[in-house]
Amino acid sequence: MRTRAPWIALAALLLAAGCVTTTTLQPLPSTPTTQAGSAIAEADGVRLVADGDAWRGTPSDLESIVTPVLVRIENQSGRPLRIDYASFTLLGGSHFEYAAISPLELHDEGLAAVGGSGVGGNVALSVGVGVGWGWGWSPFPSAFVGGHPWGPGWYNPWYGPGWYGYGPGFYDPFWGPYSSWYWSPPPEPLPTRDMLRKVLPEGTLDTGGTLTGFLYFQNVSEREGSVTLQARLVDARTGEHFGTLAIPFGVRS
Repeated sequence: MRTRAPWIALAALLLAAGCVTTTTLQPLPSTPTTQAGSAIAEADGVRLVADGDAWRGTPSDLESIVTPVLVRIENQSGRPLRIDYASFTLLGGSHFEYAAISPLELHDEGLAAVGGSGVGGNVALSVGVGVGWGWGWSPFPSAFVGGHPWGPGWYNPWYGPGWYGYGPGFYDPFWGPYSSWYWSPPPEPLPTRDMLRKVLPEGTLDTGGTLTGFLYFQNVSEREGSVTLQARLVDARTGEHFGTLAIPFGVRS
């Protein structure tokens, strides 16, 4: 039995320390792909299509916490196919197995991520003190030299003439280094609604059926140059393991 929860807690600590990088999975040149560029593998009547660079939801920094992989499973095996997270792993070149994580495990660990509001980056909202130059109005007549308003004064806080000025003044309250403090969206607890809506559901896929959704794997370390997505094929009725699908990926940080 694999223990996964401690790894999730470790990933959260590394993320907070800035030690976890964003990684995506790209098909190797030798990997068969669809016309859209997704990797594919097929055996025993089951087709697996996978995309390791497909996450476009909330949170925007999800790939810094887990490795999301979009999969589509097409079952033409003549058997009901068991779909559960334990059947999927990413096998690294280091021989470490990265397990697929249930969204509930992320919830139990109390993890959070930014970008929940769809806004990325830091937005300056305060009025601060900065140094710049440009046209503006000054209440000090002596500040005018040859008709040019050089010197301290109140300046237009918007883009255009009068934005910057030497000395203290009011500066652009948007992007830039001139405000005294910054605001960013508060972290959103995981799993987000997007994660729950897009996750691959567990259950049984009858023959002739197709199922699509995201798998959330333990974050693939940047030490890995490649990983292989492995899917064990299990008969949902008898519990028989009747095949394995494998798709190799390169890891890009």
